[in-house]
Amino acid sequence: MPQTRRRPPLSALPADVVALEDYARLVPEFLAPPVLAWLEGGSGDGQALRANREAFARHAILPRLLVDTTAGHTRRRLFGRELVHPVLCAPIGYQRLLHPEGECEAARGALDTPFLISSFASCRIADIAAAAAGPCWFQLYWQPERSQTLALLRAAEEAGCEAIVLTLDVPVKPASRAALRAGFALPEDVRAVNVEGFLPQAPVVVPPGESAILRGMMRYAPGPQDLAWLRAMTSLPLLAKGVLHPGDARRLVELGCDGLVVSNHGGRALESAPAALDRLPLIRDAVGPDLPLLLDGGIRSGGDVFKALALGADAVLLGRPLAHGLAVAGALGVAHVLRLLREDLELTLALAGCPRLADIDRACLVPAFPEPSACSP
Repeated sequence: MPQTRRRPPLSALPADVVALEDYARLVPEFLAPPVLAWLEGGSGDGQALRANREAFARHAILPRLLVDTTAGHTRRRLFGRELVHPVLCAPIGYQRLLHPEGECEAARGALDTPFLISSFASCRIADIAAAAAGPCWFQLYWQPERSQTLALLRAAEEAGCEAIVLTLDVPVKPASRAALRAGFALPEDVRAVNVEGFLPQAPVVVPPGESAILRGMMRYAPGPQDLAWLRAMTSLPLLAKGVLHPGDARRLVELGCDGLVVSNHGGRALESAPAALDRLPLIRDAVGPDLPLLLDGGIRSGGDVFKALALGADAVLLGRPLAHGLAVAGALGVAHVLRLLREDLELTLALAGCPRLADIDRACLVPAFPEPSACSP
């Protein structure tokens, strides 16, 4: 696929690839500049994208001493399945831009990590699930017609997906200025194959002078009644993705959601949205201690996973680093990224004196840049 790649994926990993940032360093050698701009960019000038990383930097992890961690582990039970670590593969569309075999190759590398299939995957849902080494979930975008949404849902169920994640924070998709400036466009052979032909049955006609966004595109955005209908259509766990407001969190639970994903869409939705990590404690306080909460956006290390769990998450979604691994070395790169992250989390648990994930709480964190008066001798 010469229009998307600069060189083919590696079949063996260089010795100096020892952390997630090494994949980020290498990926420009493998992807064409327009594709790289699409992958790395956020909405607007990237304010929300930067906010995610800055939020993690504001927290430091407090080391503890003389703690026996020899019986420790990173396992977490989520919706009836025991995971070996609290990390899931975030849904990313059009992965054939990153590797010729796209999502099928990425799912092969996910091993025992749940793989979230995007509605805009460039491979068939059934093919991805068949290729996956571990469990699959399905990330659902609401479609213009309920029948189309139901068709996606049924395809996910038939493929054996174990949960449905409804993304709600981009009823209108902002353009990435970086991708536009780079001249990015989908090549003809990379398509969202699972939604082909899903068009509104009756185009919306907007009166002259009225907003094509507010009165046109938003006509197909889901409402509470649609979520209630979706809840009735499946017995699978249903999560809502894109939650940043406590009031929305409570309402989504009332409408039947079994879990929530606290997310600003990786900085690709509202340009001025706050960092997901900053909103996480508020969402946890709003829904109580038992509802499964996942965090999406900005995870780059085991320390980041630890901070997310300390502030209320049960697990996290990993996005761009997995895309880097896929682009650089296919399934091998994806598997290596996940192993590096898990080992880094294990090291963080050992040094923080938290043998198990259940030992992590907000008291494990301190401000990274405290006020001088807050520092004791």
